[in-house]
Amino acid sequence: MKQLLIVITLLAVTAATARAQDSEDPEFAPMVKISKTVVDGDTLPYMEMQNVYVYPEPNFKNKRQQQAYLRLVRNVKKVLPIAKEVRQMLLETAEFIETLPTKQERDEHLKRVEQSVVAEYKPKMKKLTYAQGKLLIKLVDRELGSTAFDAIKAFVGPVRAGMWQAFAWMFGASLRKDYDPDGVDRLTERVVLMVEAGQL
Repeated sequence: MKQLLIVITLLAVTAATARAQDSEDPEFAPMVKISKTVVDGDTLPYMEMQNVYVYPEPNFKNKRQQQAYLRLVRNVKKVLPIAKEVRQMLLETAEFIETLPTKQERDEHLKRVEQSVVAEYKPKMKKLTYAQGKLLIKLVDRELGSTAFDAIKAFVGPVRAGMWQAFAWMFGASLRKDYDPDGVDRLTERVVLMVEAGQL
């Protein structure tokens, strides 16, 4: 009986992978990656599976709680890609800056980066709601491992970082907000993990 279940599971996974590879839908991400490896001269197939997160079904006390949860899912799906772009951009900028020999060249490059970031992301930021903007600040902290304020300060200095913090503060937000996946942001972390795994 156990062997039959294993065979059925492997067939289902193989079929799902084949469908995922044939699918032209960019939103459809395969849950399984099948590869081969050579061990002692033998070629062995193996499967890499994405994490699957299992949580109890949300228990909503009323319609308002359910709507708040659905709004959180929608907001995470909208701003998580932006937070990941920010992380990638900062990593690439940090790597490139290390190749520049003088402080003047580094400063000039950072000014150009700042201008291009404002030009590229200003239209996107205008389309975000207040809640999405606050969530983005927290997700940037999640992706970088430091607050948005600290990241800005590391690149453009404390004075410019203070200016951006004052700008955020005028809208009731703070670039110094920490992401707390085990506390206040526990539900957000759950949604983020499930979105990243393609479960939501």
